[in-house]
Amino acid sequence: MTTPLTLSFGSDHGGLALRRDLIAALRAKGYAILDRGTETEASCDYPDYAHAVGADVTSGRARFGFLVCTTGIGISIAANKVPGIRAALVQSADAAELSRRHNDANVLCLGAKYVDLPLAVACAEAFLAAQFEGGRHDRRVAKMEACG
Repeated sequence: MTTPLTLSFGSDHGGLALRRDLIAALRAKGYAILDRGTETEASCDYPDYAHAVGADVTSGRARFGFLVCTTGIGISIAANKVPGIRAALVQSADAAELSRRHNDANVLCLGAKYVDLPLAVACAEAFLAAQFEGGRHDRRVAKMEACG
């Protein structure tokens, strides 16, 4: 029996419902989940959740992270401030796949205003199924890491 892949999730109040639904969908597919909150619709600060998920990924507690806020913009900016995190804001399964294949993204960011649950699941599945291609992309990822 293999150990399930561990995923870390976080959102602010604007992404709460989508985060909870996406967690349920991926848990049903057998993934282990670390849920870093938020737990209420009270206004809160997305950098807190981006940093918590980023810490899970960079420490190895989780293989990948998933973050959700209203637009996905703020939480992706905050996540990319964590050294070692390559967070990709996507609105399509194709972009999610390419973020892994070309950028070796380790955190997927979604905007609840623009992405519904079926699309979020499709993005997550594409992201999780894709493998980093390396090759010419190694050079580019190394340059991104050197910027931090």
